[in-house]
Amino acid sequence: MSKLGKFFKGGGSSKSRAAPSPQEALARLRETEEMLGKKQEYLENRIQRELALAKKHGTQNKRAALQALKRKKRFEKQLTQIDGTLSTIEFQREALENSHTNTEVLRNMGFAAKAMKAVHENMDLNKIDDLMQEITEQQDIAQEISEAFSQRVGFGDGFDEDELMAELEELEQEELNKKMTNIRLPNVPSSLPAQPDRKPTMPSSARRSRAASSRKAEEEDDDIKQLTAWAT
Repeated sequence: MSKLGKFFKGGGSSKSRAAPSPQEALARLRETEEMLGKKQEYLENRIQRELALAKKHGTQNKRAALQALKRKKRFEKQLTQIDGTLSTIEFQREALENSHTNTEVLRNMGFAAKAMKAVHENMDLNKIDDLMQEITEQQDIAQEISEAFSQRVGFGDGFDEDELMAELEELEQEELNKKMTNIRLPNVPSSLPAQPDRKPTMPSSARRSRAASSRKAEEEDDDIKQLTAWAT
């Protein structure tokens, strides 16, 4: 048996130690993750420092450069181991969280089942059927009452529609006559104001036509006079 197996076997042989609760185990795992995260950050810084130191020495001091590269390799190896450890712890933490969640869900479902059983113990299926049938009957009665109230009562509806329309037209005509009576027309003067006497003026086109006619008559008179003189 390996030393690691003996260590875990010896650690588990103590009967006085009780198993930790899921909350305690999750808290321990988160603390471990935080610690390894800080160590991871430290190793990354050391790797960058050793790499810079190796570049600084270069070919001038090969021994110092090789020592810096060796330290860099060791830090990189430790960083790889921490990455694997963090992955394992993360997987274990998620599994424990899921187990704790499933346990709480199962416990709550058990409580709900017990409560439901206690409620159903006081129920009789025959009584439930009778109750539902009674509720249905009462709903039908309520529906019939509502329909009876909503029906139109026909008391006093024997009126002649034509008479009602004629009366309505008379009322409308009276209202129109009242509106026409209340309308005030503007005052019209009894006599129009006197207009000054004006002589009719002849349009310019008429005057030109009359002048042309007079000139034509004078020309015709001259022609007649010449014809008479020639004949004599």
